[in-house]
Amino acid sequence: MNFANLFKIAVKALSNNKLRGFLTMLGIIIGVASVITMLAIGQGSKRSIQAEISEMGSNMIMIHPGGDRRGGVQLSADDMESLKLKDLEDIQNKTRFVTYVSPAVNSVGQAVYGANNTPTTVYGVNLDYLEIRRYKVEDGDTFSDQDIRTAAKVCLIGKTVVDELFPGGENPVGKVIRFGTIPFRIVGVLESKGYNSMGMDQDDLIIAPYTTVQKRILAITHLQEIVCSALTESYTDQAVEEIGAILRENHRLKEGDDDDFSIRSQQELSSMLTSTTDMMTVLLAAVAGISLLVGGIGIMNIMYVSVTERTREIGLRMSIGAKGIDILAQFLIESILISVTGGLIGVLLGVGAAVVVNIVAAFPIYIQPWSVFLSFAVCTLTGVFFGWYPAQKAAMLDPIEALRYE
Repeated sequence: MNFANLFKIAVKALSNNKLRGFLTMLGIIIGVASVITMLAIGQGSKRSIQAEISEMGSNMIMIHPGGDRRGGVQLSADDMESLKLKDLEDIQNKTRFVTYVSPAVNSVGQAVYGANNTPTTVYGVNLDYLEIRRYKVEDGDTFSDQDIRTAAKVCLIGKTVVDELFPGGENPVGKVIRFGTIPFRIVGVLESKGYNSMGMDQDDLIIAPYTTVQKRILAITHLQEIVCSALTESYTDQAVEEIGAILRENHRLKEGDDDDFSIRSQQELSSMLTSTTDMMTVLLAAVAGISLLVGGIGIMNIMYVSVTERTREIGLRMSIGAKGIDILAQFLIESILISVTGGLIGVLLGVGAAVVVNIVAAFPIYIQPWSVFLSFAVCTLTGVFFGWYPAQKAAMLDPIEALRYE
């Protein structure tokens, strides 16, 4: 008996019990659709997080003062004054893997313009900070190096501050606002960046020359933070090593001494968040994959029923010359047809469900081709695996006993 005839017999057998065949497919359909949808949501979340971190500066490196212990008392990083301008200059001049370097000091307070006011944060930085954090000026201009040298009272403001202080839609460039008691002339407005992956509003800020914030607001000479960017994300580790060596030398730390600074990179944050989303994706896919197992058990169950119902048919085929391999192939093809058809429907349903989630819930999705092929391959193997034993049982039947079966 050739394969074409076996295929026709299998299709006819399934068409005689359409409802039963569909209910058997249902487990496979739900399993495949669930796996594809969950993987699409997981990968979409991962790519969304990576894009947001990239917008913040994926090769960004942040240096903070480290906690210190004096007289048995652990000091917080805020109390430390270990970062100096010399550290900044040496990082600028002595590193090979760092492109941009900016000092950073900040203060939280109230910004006021006329009768409007809003709580916000002023960041004292240099011009490299805009490149590191990938801020762009939408209207006006940036402050200059001369403004930094003279501690000029000028600033750039984010969209959130604009909306709060200038609700009437007037152009803020050239206007003078107050931060606390210090007047600042607005020289530019930043392009909106929205919220980051941590839920922080990246537009709720004022950027001013770091010398202005140091002298006129905080009255300090040290730096609260140094922000850098590596040549590329792949050079982040080398840049961190270089910076650490420079700071240890500048701070005269001996070989056994702990660092009085801490270095963190966006790469660490990116790795942590993406590994978390990967783990959640695998977990969701594993839970959804249980449906495939349930569907496979359903196929085995229905194939056992089919073998029992068609025992006389099997005996008749064997009596007219069908071999055991033919009977095995016949029932195995039926099992594979159920799983493959269910898999195709599941793929369409899974892709459709992922698109609906994206449209209705505005959730980021990304359907990877390999997830579709993998789901389809798994459901095909499920049909073979769970259909083999019932098919083998049918092939091993004794023709005479099968013909006598009632």
